[in-house]
Amino acid sequence: MAGKKGSTIGVDRTDDRPVYIVGGGPGGLATAAALRARGVRAVVLERSDAVGASWRGHYDRLRLHTTRRLSGLPGLPLPRSCGRWVSRDDLVRYLESYADHHELEIVTGVSVSRIDRAEGGDWTLHATGGRLLTGRAVVVATGRCHTAHLPAWPGREDYPGELLHSRAYRSPAPYAGREVLVVGSGNSAAEIAVDLVEGGAARVGLAVRTPPHIVRRSVAGWPAQRTGVLVRRMPVRLLDAAAGLRGPLGTPDLSEHGLPRPGTPLGTRMRQGAAPVVDTGLVAAVRTGRIEVMAPVASFEGAKAVLADGTRIAPDAVIAATGYRSGLEQLVGHLGVLDEAGLPLAHGRRGTPKAPGLYFTGFTTPISGMLRELSLDAGRLARAVAARH
Repeated sequence: MAGKKGSTIGVDRTDDRPVYIVGGGPGGLATAAALRARGVRAVVLERSDAVGASWRGHYDRLRLHTTRRLSGLPGLPLPRSCGRWVSRDDLVRYLESYADHHELEIVTGVSVSRIDRAEGGDWTLHATGGRLLTGRAVVVATGRCHTAHLPAWPGREDYPGELLHSRAYRSPAPYAGREVLVVGSGNSAAEIAVDLVEGGAARVGLAVRTPPHIVRRSVAGWPAQRTGVLVRRMPVRLLDAAAGLRGPLGTPDLSEHGLPRPGTPLGTRMRQGAAPVVDTGLVAAVRTGRIEVMAPVASFEGAKAVLADGTRIAPDAVIAATGYRSGLEQLVGHLGVLDEAGLPLAHGRRGTPKAPGLYFTGFTTPISGMLRELSLDAGRLARAVAARH
């Protein structure tokens, strides 16, 4: 991607106490660019061999639910050629171009296993090969979707069919003509189920434990994200009330098809960390019976999945879109900076008194769009780091 390189204020690449950024995804790259623009040396440590590793591993169908205009990172917009809803591959190419455009200092193939306080207020990072790295500050940008979570269903190990986490799913081709059970009620589960239906699976079931809020991606050209931006600071009780009305935030009633309206209002669910499902075909597929909503999986008995309502089915494959864990416990759990769910107590520019100089970005589920909020977060975080370190 052609373009003028990002400007900097005399970055000294010989500084042996840089700000280390753990994670080379959008949050890490945006923060590195914002710090570099302020003359602060930022070194991105990425455990894989390229930036945007988590995005590269997503299923082929994936497109952003947020618009191109509101999804670019600081200093370089997403190109118009990406269209309104950016594809996985276009986003990966953009992240590569972004790192090049801003001349970011990125070290790949380096995994950080632990972060500790060092003398003088610095931080020590325990990295691949026994290396100890010292930085004036650390930004953890590994994100919420770090470690795939597969429930320990009784009998799971003896199930003879194909059982995989949604992270390993790529396309519907291997499942054409087969019966597939998708487990989960988030965006990945919804999109994979639709993908399977459109890709020729013989039967697609969707095992749902907690009915999700479902929002339309856009209404008459108005994207749900823009509504999210408008209401992002609205008190939870008001957002709960607004979401109960018909309109862009309203959840369609699929009760007669086995998917009742959620019992917990949207604002409250968002505060609990659960994002709404953006409809890219789920509603129509459920209404027409092409996706059968089922009870959650309780266990396995040989080739059969036993559902919570006692139903037994024998799918050829089970795809578990059962979420992720942050994987932060080993990295920083000993520092007292995580809550009971293993997520940071403080985000963005707000550090914690227990660990001054340690920051986190990308661990929330904003209704206004993750990439947009990561971009805003990067600028604020860079200002705080530059001022204090």
